[in-house]
Amino acid sequence: MPRNKAVEETDKQIRIAIVNNDKCKPKRCRQECKKSCPVVRMGKLCIEVTPNDKIASISEELCIGCGICVKKCPFEAITIINLPSNLEKDTTHRYSKNSFKLHRLPTPRQGEVLGLVGTNGIGKSTALKILAGKQKPNLGRFSDPPDWSEILNHFRGSELQNYFTKILEDDLKAMIKPQYVDQIPKAVKGTVQQLLDKKNERNNIEEICDFLELDKIRDRSIEQLSGGELQRFACAMVCIQNGDIFMFDEPSSYLDVKQRLKAALTIRSLIAPDKYIIVVEHDLSVLDYLSDYICVLYGVPGAYGVVTMPFSVREGINIFLDGFVPTENLRFRDESLIFKVSESATEEEVKRMTHYEYPEMSKTLGNFYLKVETGQFTDSEILVLLGENGTGKTTFIKLLAGIMPADGAKVELPRLNVSYKPQKISPKSQCMVRVLLHEKIRDAYIHPQFITEVMKPLKIDDIMDQEVQNLSGGELQRVAIALCLGKPADIYLIDEPSAYLDSEQRLVAAKVIKRFILHAKKTGFVVEHDFIMATYLADRVIVLEGQPSVSSTADTPQGLLAGMNRFLELLGITFRRDPNNFRPRINKTNSVKDVEQKRAGQYFFLED
Repeated sequence: MPRNKAVEETDKQIRIAIVNNDKCKPKRCRQECKKSCPVVRMGKLCIEVTPNDKIASISEELCIGCGICVKKCPFEAITIINLPSNLEKDTTHRYSKNSFKLHRLPTPRQGEVLGLVGTNGIGKSTALKILAGKQKPNLGRFSDPPDWSEILNHFRGSELQNYFTKILEDDLKAMIKPQYVDQIPKAVKGTVQQLLDKKNERNNIEEICDFLELDKIRDRSIEQLSGGELQRFACAMVCIQNGDIFMFDEPSSYLDVKQRLKAALTIRSLIAPDKYIIVVEHDLSVLDYLSDYICVLYGVPGAYGVVTMPFSVREGINIFLDGFVPTENLRFRDESLIFKVSESATEEEVKRMTHYEYPEMSKTLGNFYLKVETGQFTDSEILVLLGENGTGKTTFIKLLAGIMPADGAKVELPRLNVSYKPQKISPKSQCMVRVLLHEKIRDAYIHPQFITEVMKPLKIDDIMDQEVQNLSGGELQRVAIALCLGKPADIYLIDEPSAYLDSEQRLVAAKVIKRFILHAKKTGFVVEHDFIMATYLADRVIVLEGQPSVSSTADTPQGLLAGMNRFLELLGITFRRDPNNFRPRINKTNSVKDVEQKRAGQYFFLED
């Protein structure tokens, strides 16, 4: 009996074949993919590798999805993925044959902030380029790209048709804050003031500089700026120009909690009835505070990305954390991410457990003075250092590590082995990741428990055969965390483990660090600005308060609730918790909840 045609259509899957440019080396293998392919053996050209080709070419139409080539490839360069057929008509862009493919686009709306959330390599930057008019979407036809009339016809009936028509007819001007601000000194030269004056079109330069705390660095040359200063400068450069579309790619990296909120408020100050604002952000509490609605991107990094329809802020972030899109009835992650903070030990229990103590110390660095009050710590706990940039968190870590001597008479620190992950990771090694791990943590990286608890979750296997010099920021960070945890030590000092990681990797890294330190019965001191990660990691908190870059005091360690309350009170921010997954959410300033919590002195909630 013939099957219903409609049923056949829904059963039909489209296949994408990805060949990794960096990994595929036809001249160094026996072309196992081609030899083992059953379709090639039947005489059809499913996989072609000619002597002049730099990489193999796979026909997605002929591929039957058996996956034999994936298993046989010695360099693990091939990925075959089955997609639901309903995505085929939604293809927005494809770079070339067997390369990354983006399905659908986020929908910007005038007068509102659109937030984008998704892992790295899933198409956020591609979507931004297309929405900025810098890249023409080819609807998957990379060999014969469509013209604009066809593209507009493709988006007919959606808000995007309007949007692209405006870009073409009204010549909308797009301003983009780049993702990698540390590259700015290579592109421009001059002082902060000169560069701001050159671009000042809205006459709001004083107000923006004051709010983003750029006044003190106006006379400085761009090359002399730190990461946080470059980030604030890049945000200011976008905010002082006249544009129609404002795009901010990761505006919170390098910034402390206070500066993140100021940057968020500065971005929201751009809202106007005729302006489009789009933000890509990995700090979920900042994204929540900043956005009016959210599009989630899911897929397989480096292979394909799919953009969901717009959701409300709370719903969008919860869908991302849950790994399930209800409107498409689709699960894109095996497990949900929940932030149930473990109840920390009471002070009496801590006193009973105390094994170590660090003494009162002080350190003077130029014009900056740091005073550290005496404190105790136990094994099997994580202490998170909270404070603004410039209050001496890294200095405190270096004092504990013995990298930097304290002022005055010799200070007696507990005699303990220390493993330290610095804030700035500059790769000096010329070798592959595998060789580096073998040299530095030979015993750990082949130990089954370390592989299960650290290597696999951080996906170090995927980058084992890459050269350290060629790793991206996020890949370097994951290797640095593995190297730090792999070194046998009593205390693990970890400075900003979330930098360069996307939202999902941050949560994975936080779980890895917490599980490793608690199982190994060691102590961790962690500096962290991502508030969600900090609350997840912390058993207790050390608050650094004072005037940044002038003087500050590191308080004695206190419980999570008391410490977070103190820190948030200094910043004048209140947090509530999401009832579904317990993630911390920033209250909008002067909202009913904000005023209520400030009046009660409850800046932070463990449970709602």
